[in-house]
Amino acid sequence: MAPNPRPEEPQDNPVTYVGLDSARAERLARERGWTAVRSLAPGTIITMEYRSGRLNFEVADGTVTRCWKG
Repeated sequence: MAPNPRPEEPQDNPVTYVGLDSARAERLARERGWTAVRSLAPGTIITMEYRSGRLNFEVADGTVTRCWKG
């Protein structure tokens, strides 16, 4: 059987990462089952395709200021 191309995402609320330092937030996200974690500076231009299993952090001065799935 072929692998599932869209893995289930962890039942996790992205808001819980806001305010954490980026290293701690990334470690926690991986422990909770996120397969990809992306840290971005505020205003970074990114593609908007949704990728199941990915968690995005906007990081300013080493702190997560925004977090969203995909």
